[in-house]
Amino acid sequence: MNFKYALGAAVLAFTAHAAAQTKWDLPAAYPASNFHTENLEQFAKDVDKATNGKLKITVHAGASLFKAPEIKRAVQGGQAQVGEILVSNFANEWPIFGADALPFLADSYEAAEKLWKAQRPMFEKKLGDQGMLVLYAVAWPPQGIYSKKPLNSAADLKGMKWRAYNPATSRIAELVGAQPVTVQAAELSQAFATGVAESMMTSGSTGWDSKLYEHVKYWYDTQAWLPKNIVIVNKAAFNALDKPTQDALMKAGAEAEKRGWATSRKANGETLEKLKANGMQILPPPPALKADMKKIGDTLLKEWLDKAGPEGQQLVDAYRKM
Repeated sequence: MNFKYALGAAVLAFTAHAAAQTKWDLPAAYPASNFHTENLEQFAKDVDKATNGKLKITVHAGASLFKAPEIKRAVQGGQAQVGEILVSNFANEWPIFGADALPFLADSYEAAEKLWKAQRPMFEKKLGDQGMLVLYAVAWPPQGIYSKKPLNSAADLKGMKWRAYNPATSRIAELVGAQPVTVQAAELSQAFATGVAESMMTSGSTGWDSKLYEHVKYWYDTQAWLPKNIVIVNKAAFNALDKPTQDALMKAGAEAEKRGWATSRKANGETLEKLKANGMQILPPPPALKADMKKIGDTLLKEWLDKAGPEGQQLVDAYRKM
């Protein structure tokens, strides 16, 4: 009888624990080996530990749960409780989302951190109105140009198939006379292997993830911009948590942001070295190419300010005052 009682009590205790445990899904667009995804995994572990297992977050890497453009809507609609997005992907929805993909507006880690400080209050208001919270943001390493052939100026990009992943990269293709092709990060290697894409602008980290050294021989270190991934949370899901769990989530997010920026700096140097070791030429941009890209940056900033209006000017002014 005592054994039966003990067994029943154990089952009840287990059931109560299971009922108290909350499970969240976190879709991410990048491979498990990417530093952003590794940071998400550490964040999930930190939350699990800080809440004594009350909140379990499962990271779904490599666009396995939702494709990159679908993640924001999935979080907003509650199909996923938390997710990571490349914020500039959504510039057509709201120009402010595209500010960190404006060439040469913020072209170093220090500048990118200042831009994020200026952007964050605006993001919190916009995403808050859409039923979401901003948890944290981490910058990608500086963007350079991958090309299957050597480049001396922007004119050499004319007619090339240029991988575009957001409105800014599509517009750059138009301005240099390249053919924009939309390719998600998970499909990059295949696109370059089959000739669907011949050039693009992205970080050394993305190039390493996609083994681009197998298909591309040149990378020009233009340091054009440092786009950011942001982690967003469904507000209703957050509000359903008790206060200690909410606090643990926010604290883990702040730690993930600090760790992520440091890791991004480290990943930049490491991935460029690895690309070089695998036969890719890592080159400074020739003067003509650098001058051409600067002109393109000025054009994009002007066009962006026309579209973003007073809100855009307010952001740029706040950023430049920092």
